[in-house]
Amino acid sequence: MTRSAEQGWRVLRGWAGRHAGFFTIRQATRTGCAARVRAGLDDGSVIRVGAGVLRLSEWPEHPLDEYAMWAAWFDGGVAVSHHSAAELHGLGTLRPRYMHLSVRVGRAPTTPRVVVLRRTLTEGDVQSAGSFLVTTPVRTVLDLAETGIGQTALNEVVADAVAIHRCAVAEIVDAGAALSPRAANRMYRAVTMA
Repeated sequence: MTRSAEQGWRVLRGWAGRHAGFFTIRQATRTGCAARVRAGLDDGSVIRVGAGVLRLSEWPEHPLDEYAMWAAWFDGGVAVSHHSAAELHGLGTLRPRYMHLSVRVGRAPTTPRVVVLRRTLTEGDVQSAGSFLVTTPVRTVLDLAETGIGQTALNEVVADAVAIHRCAVAEIVDAGAALSPRAANRMYRAVTMA
């Protein structure tokens, strides 16, 4: 391997390391490692996990791998949000059928399992979950107040958030001031039940 190919491989491995070993063909091409990745597919050090998504085989499987894989797909510019974030934070019992991801830019995958929401989140709206980002508990509560989930389900999410100290009532109320009147009313009703 040439010096630049070695450097590209180190960059790609570093990138994959931030996302539980996952990377995309686009990232391999950008780093100049397409040939090294093809060789890795042949020798088993790289495995194909989906259309355009690969993984370094040395990484052990983990229950949250799907989130890390989508983080790699969107070049790290994605956050698990809404129902999926509530499930990760242990808020309520929503049991989402889809994975909810919030992204500003990027090509959405063609899979019915993923719901991509186009929006810009601030640094204060997200937190690290290791190999991917997730909306904060407060942002998650606000997002769910704006969705069509039932009031009882929202009440449960807010009650859990307060009971397990994911966020304080005052935090929710302060952040809720930016919501639409309908969503704010739903959120305040949930807070009074917590």
